[in-house]
Amino acid sequence: MQTVINEKGRLASAVPYIAKGARVADVGTDHAYLPIHLVERGIAREALAADINQGPIDSARANIAAAGLADRIQTLKTDGLHGVEAFAPDHILIFGMGGELIIRILSEAPWIKRDGITLILQPMSRAHLLRAYLLENGFAITGETLTFEDKYYQTVVARYGGEAVSNDYSAEELLIGRLNLQNKPPLLRGFLEHEIGVLKAVLAGKAKSARADTSSEETLLSILLERLEK
Repeated sequence: MQTVINEKGRLASAVPYIAKGARVADVGTDHAYLPIHLVERGIAREALAADINQGPIDSARANIAAAGLADRIQTLKTDGLHGVEAFAPDHILIFGMGGELIIRILSEAPWIKRDGITLILQPMSRAHLLRAYLLENGFAITGETLTFEDKYYQTVVARYGGEAVSNDYSAEELLIGRLNLQNKPPLLRGFLEHEIGVLKAVLAGKAKSARADTSSEETLLSILLERLEK
C-alpha cells in the first residue's frame, strides 16, 4: 500500500524540512497519511501518529497495518504533546489546527526546548500569533512555505535557540513571514489577496455591531494592502 499525498499539497510541504532518517511525531495525525508517506519513502526512520480522539487513532492503526508499517509507526491517543517525549522525536509536525491551539500545545511541552528538535507547523489561523510566540520563547524561524490546496496554507518551521528575537520582527513579518517576504514565492500575491478578502469579510460582519472592536482587523488589513502595492 502506498498512501496518496498530493506532492504539491499542504501535507507534502513538510517533506523538504525533514532530515533523512528522522524520528517524526505527527500530532493531530487523523488517518496517519503523513507518517505513512514519510516512512514508506524512506524519509523518516520511525514515526509516531498521535491524536486526541479514538476515531482517528483507530483509522491510523488500520492504515498503518495495511501499509505493513506497524513495526515502524506507533500510535498514541493523547492531548497535544503529552507523552510524546517518550518517543524522543527529532521532528514534530502539527498541521490542521488553529494558531492559538498550536501555541497551547507547545506551551504545555517544555521538553521541546532543546537542541535537535525541529518544529514543522501549519496553523489554519492566527499565524502571526504563532510566529510571535515562537520568537518570544527562544525559537528561530528557519523555514516557511506557502501552499495552495483548496485554500492557502502557511507552513512555519522553527528550532529552539534559547534567545528571544521577537523585537527583531515587524508586524508585517509576523503576519506574512519574513522568509516569505524575502523569497517572494509565486503564491505570495494570491495569498495576500485571499487574506485581504477574509479580513474585509470579517470587518463587514463586525460593522453590523456598533460595539464590535475592529482595531486588530484594520491593522492587519492595512499591512496586507501596503504589501500588495509594493
